[in-house]
Amino acid sequence: MHFLNQPPRYLFFTGKGGVGKTSIACAAAVQLAAEGKRVLLVSTDPASNVGQVFGESIGNHITAIPAVPNLSALEIDPQAAAQAYRDRIVGPVRGVLPEPVVKGIEEQLSGACTTEIAAFDEFTALLIDSALTADYEHIIFDTAPTGHTIRLLQLPGAWSGFLEEGKGDASCLGPLAGLEKQRTQYKAAVEALADPLRTRLVLVARAQRATLREVARTHEELASIGLSQQYLVINGVLPISEAEHDELAAAIHQREQDALAAIPDVLRALPRDQIALKPFNLVGLDALRHLLVAATPPNDAGAIELPTQLNAPTLASLVDDIAVDGHGLVMLMGKGGVGKTTLAAAVAVELALRGLPVHLTTSDPAAHLAETLDGSLANLTVSRIDPHDETERYRKNVLDTKGAQLDAEGRALLEEDLRSPCTEEIAVFQAFSRIIREAGKKFVVMDTAPTGHTLLLLDATGAYHREVARQMGNTGLHYTTPMMQLQDPKQTKVLIATLAETTPVLEAANLQSDLRRAGIEPWAWIVNNSVAATRPNSLLLRQRAYNELREIDLVATHHAKRFAVVPLLKQEPVGVDRLRDLAHHITEEV
Repeated sequence: MHFLNQPPRYLFFTGKGGVGKTSIACAAAVQLAAEGKRVLLVSTDPASNVGQVFGESIGNHITAIPAVPNLSALEIDPQAAAQAYRDRIVGPVRGVLPEPVVKGIEEQLSGACTTEIAAFDEFTALLIDSALTADYEHIIFDTAPTGHTIRLLQLPGAWSGFLEEGKGDASCLGPLAGLEKQRTQYKAAVEALADPLRTRLVLVARAQRATLREVARTHEELASIGLSQQYLVINGVLPISEAEHDELAAAIHQREQDALAAIPDVLRALPRDQIALKPFNLVGLDALRHLLVAATPPNDAGAIELPTQLNAPTLASLVDDIAVDGHGLVMLMGKGGVGKTTLAAAVAVELALRGLPVHLTTSDPAAHLAETLDGSLANLTVSRIDPHDETERYRKNVLDTKGAQLDAEGRALLEEDLRSPCTEEIAVFQAFSRIIREAGKKFVVMDTAPTGHTLLLLDATGAYHREVARQMGNTGLHYTTPMMQLQDPKQTKVLIATLAETTPVLEAANLQSDLRRAGIEPWAWIVNNSVAATRPNSLLLRQRAYNELREIDLVATHHAKRFAVVPLLKQEPVGVDRLRDLAHHITEEV
């Protein structure tokens, strides 16, 4: 593998959700450790599943992997990091300042901004030669999906510049209190990221046109901030041998080859590796050791018994039940790469075709709804929450309102404060709140960002709710917050999307638990891209279909109150007609 030739100290694996970043990062860590290198594997994904891959409980501390000598792992837990960050700031003043003052400081440190800063603080500590990482020759970062990662990698420069310019007096004063002492650390982190002798970025993709376009954008954005040494890995490519006697496999192989032939020009010059699709789930040490080598032959197809037909509800049947209400918020949630954008578009199309007014939107910075829809439809409008646009809108509004009453010095301080990276979190939350209010009059179908990013947004929503509740107190006035709307099953239906694979189902179950702790009860699960729903002939696809049956049964009998299964289509589900096929289990035509 080119990306493992003479590796530098820091290796970053990034890409769109679901492309296999975690599996490849773990496999790379195992291979380097087998070569006698001391390796630290770090996940910066708020929805990390590194522990699941190794079958170990890891968490927010460096943990040795017993089965792999020389390998240790760390999962940066945003919530644990935030608590440690709060303790570090509040601890010295507890018992010194009056209790109301201490509580006020804690409230300032309760939001999503603090969570992001704290996780970022831990991340930068790993990028400098400190006692924490001195024992390791290589540090491998398994990052969150693209949008979140770009923001994380941009933050050292953003915070460094913000601190250099001085800070204002509003939104992030509390969280920022602990950053002032870290100027030197952030400067060193910026230098490490920009040094090709120390840092290599591995872009992981699938052989899909949309995924490759996103990787191209990621390449350019990260190159612009100094991450110049980049490698490309195309994961999960179907071998041509599987296409000989299977129409589905032949169609998939052809569209993958077409996508690779049309690869964006900016990616052509990058060193490239290609990893074949495997018949097994990428969980456990044995699977990791086989991931970066030639394909392992699947079991004999004759030994695999598959049902002649998968008797499972369709997506259209779920939409039938959703449509009865006539309006409401429908949110697609789940791990990156499970097809939330496609499923959201399919739900919106089904509702619109029933003559219902629908607003289809997304909070995922990397989503491209318009490309998926590829056309227009009566009763359907499409939008997206663009973090950059929303941040500029928020800044302008604050300057036009609060800033209008300030003198020149006060306005300058406010402008500095609004340049804080925290401002984006506030702006996105406001846009999110604005859109979901529409659900009282029409259907709003929202494609959310991958799990970790969405949980941060929900954290901000919860913090806002608590603040409103505190301010209203016992006034007796009626009020409704976005969190109250999300918690009301009459107003909001949360659909959890997953794949019929071990790790995605486990992650979906963890997401469900997180939502329930927030008082939000998921309405249904959707198992997407099911091979078992297609009756394949390919040996490899039959093995994958067989592996899916257990996971589908777990969803149906253990996890979900209601569910649907969506088949893997021969053609990419782009455009209104194919989105309808997706919803109705129509898989026959090539």
